[in-house]
Amino acid sequence: MSKDIKITKPDLAAAPSFPVTPLDVQRLKDGIAVRVPNWLGDAIMTLPALMQLKKIMPEGCGLFVICPAALADLFNALPIIDVVLPIGQAHRAWTSEEINRIRRFNAGAGILFNNSLRDAIHFRLAGIKPLYGAAARGRGFLLKRSFKFPPRKDHVLNELHHANKYLSMVKALGAPDWNGELPEFNITSEFEFLRPELQALCRHPRLLTLAAGAAYGSSKRWDSVSFKTVAEWWIGQGGIVAVLGSAKERDICQEAVEGVSPDKAFNLAGKTGMPELMHLLKHAAVCVANDSGIMHLAAALGCPGVAIFGPTDHSATSPISASWKIVYRKQPCAPCFKRECPKGNPECMTAIIPQMVINELDKIKFD
Repeated sequence: MSKDIKITKPDLAAAPSFPVTPLDVQRLKDGIAVRVPNWLGDAIMTLPALMQLKKIMPEGCGLFVICPAALADLFNALPIIDVVLPIGQAHRAWTSEEINRIRRFNAGAGILFNNSLRDAIHFRLAGIKPLYGAAARGRGFLLKRSFKFPPRKDHVLNELHHANKYLSMVKALGAPDWNGELPEFNITSEFEFLRPELQALCRHPRLLTLAAGAAYGSSKRWDSVSFKTVAEWWIGQGGIVAVLGSAKERDICQEAVEGVSPDKAFNLAGKTGMPELMHLLKHAAVCVANDSGIMHLAAALGCPGVAIFGPTDHSATSPISASWKIVYRKQPCAPCFKRECPKGNPECMTAIIPQMVINELDKIKFD
């Protein structure tokens, strides 16, 4: 049996408080290097902390972001980032060429927003110290200061948003409190250079974007038939639909528009790079998404939306936006954080019917 339907506004739980020991900014050399997480959604959730970190850095001191190559265009679109240092293999050792390139930027400190022991070693090999980050995977001996967070609990809402974990670390290093704003994006590819068909989609006043996939695993995916029902309803209101995702998610995304008017619904999975994806989300009237990187990116770009949560914790990974609604129906086993449902049928997702999402879309005020 499920509990009552619970639809909440995205909310950032209070960050843990650590003693403040400000960075010695006079010893930062040419900048601070920050290793962001590999996943798009997790990387987006570091943006408030990066904004606050930038505020305590002296003039002439650069903010350097180390990220997977797939995220380079995202961080290059942020004026607060001075240098983006992409790495080719996110889950493997950095190459000697990458380490030497990072070394040449002469960073005087490093912050790890991931939990990797390997990357802490990489920072040291690149000559970067002191290092700061969460206490994880036995890497404390490599860090000047480590921050301990409560362990995640399954089947209950943990009430600690990931963005606040990153904020609490930079606050302990002297950064001011976050005012709730997100940085402006300056998308690297000009709108005029988009393919004509993408420009036409962006110009439509009633563009709905759907993120029907979820790279984490199938348990996080609302079924395609339900997405299709929402798409058909939206088209009936005079809108058009673009389904977004990776090339691996193309078949799943196609199911979400199968049989829908081909001149009103478009499967763009695998057909957009990061700049194109950002333009579509920035111009969309609204987005409906699973808990995914596209959900976080849309929210960061100012697009309102509806997020569907099941096996993951919306109190920890909700969009950083007051313009998003969360549709969630608590099950005794959720959140379980499993990539695949152990029961073979994710009741936390099947309990959410299309009308719940449609009701939330119907409440959003559009320009």
